Amino acid sequence: MANTFAELIFIPTPGLGHIMSTIELANLLVNRDQRLAITVLVIKPPSVTSGSAITTYIESLTENTMDRISFIQLPQDESPPIHGGPVEFIKSHCKYVRNVVSDLTSQPGPGRVVGFVVDMFCTSMIDVANEFNVPTFVFFTSSAAFLGFTLFIKLLCDDLNRDVVELSNSDTEISRFQVLEGLDSVQRLAKKLGEANGIIVNTFLDLETHAIESLLSADISIPPVFPVGPILNLEGGSGGGKPFDDDVIRWLDSQPPSSVVFLCFGSMGSFDEAQVKEIARGLEQSGQRFLWSLRRPPLEQTTTRIPSDYEDPSVVLPEGFLDRTRGIGKVIGWAPQVAVLAHDAVGGFVSHCGWNSLLESLWFGVPSAAWPMYAEQQMNAFEMVVDLGLAVEIKLDYEKDVFNPFNPKANKIINVTAREIESGIRRVMEDNEVRASVKEMSAKSRAAVVEGGSSYAFFSRLIQDFIRD
Repeated sequence: MANTFAELIFIPTPGLGHIMSTIELANLLVNRDQRLAITVLVIKPPSVTSGSAITTYIESLTENTMDRISFIQLPQDESPPIHGGPVEFIKSHCKYVRNVVSDLTSQPGPGRVVGFVVDMFCTSMIDVANEFNVPTFVFFTSSAAFLGFTLFIKLLCDDLNRDVVELSNSDTEISRFQVLEGLDSVQRLAKKLGEANGIIVNTFLDLETHAIESLLSADISIPPVFPVGPILNLEGGSGGGKPFDDDVIRWLDSQPPSSVVFLCFGSMGSFDEAQVKEIARGLEQSGQRFLWSLRRPPLEQTTTRIPSDYEDPSVVLPEGFLDRTRGIGKVIGWAPQVAVLAHDAVGGFVSHCGWNSLLESLWFGVPSAAWPMYAEQQMNAFEMVVDLGLAVEIKLDYEKDVFNPFNPKANKIINVTAREIESGIRRVMEDNEVRASVKEMSAKSRAAVVEGGSSYAFFSRLIQDFIRD
């Protein structure tokens, strides 16, 4: 092995949060061990998201080759199966992955393919890895709690012979989790996870102690689990596909320490005009300084179904709002989230509770006010607010069917009132107990990834599994 590279094939899902954390994982691996090299097979997003931040970010990756990390953009069928869900869309690329890996393994050189690392939505690629007789590790970009729930679904279906879809329509506790984009999808994910050789989880032991220890000591047959997080892209500025906005940072520079609440709802986050007005009233009534990333919902007649920036946000805000809040508030479009959370002026974060966003807020010691919307975000929010006391609630039972390019459906919105928003903002800015807990967890998150930390140790075990003589 001394004169050869152990080549890993990385296959991320073409979603901004997924692909950015995957590239950061690749960087960490090659920096930790000089024997590793990585080829990232990039799946282009479906045409309905063309022109989005995802496409811009992918193009920026494929234009560059990092040290021992290379990128290959996969072809795409002229008519990809966008109505069969993300699983079918990803599966349609198996033939292209097979061709690329076949070429890599047949070429002479110092590298040998030792395994696949696939995103949690790319588990169909396990079958391709098996054809080349190499192991597959799944990169699970959500929490250990959600991983445990997913594997529990597998237990119900496989070992106890229960129908999870039937259970979801019953009066059992499991019916509360229908918000998870359909339990049938979770069931399919769980089945494929059981076929992996290992599961890499973007979390750390001090954050999800109970969930991780339960997975590590489980008496059921599950693959080895490697909690190696937090894996974060701390560069931040390019992730939105836009130039870094110095004006935002200059404005924050003029605010007192920990005085600003930051509202940002992810790459898919937007609201209708009625909800925007409720947010504005809640902000104004709270009296807090604020920085608000306000995005325009995708237009029905366009194919680009990703939120965009308003040319003039006053068209959806209450009359006179911008004048009344001038000096204490700033409404912007896309936000450089990492740079904002890192700023000393930011003291609270109103978030959709995407897992990457929660890990970023904990890293920088900024408490969150939970406003989950879709996917597993309700579970993330419940864990942070109720289980761990690391966030406060705005609305835990909010439900919004954000446009899914693989399965279009109408938005279903339960409006959140100005009073609920005001209350959540006040609590996240004034609850010193939560703030102290978040600051303590911030220190633990940073300690986990350095030598002597739990995630550093799990990384070593993971590399040992990759590199076998």
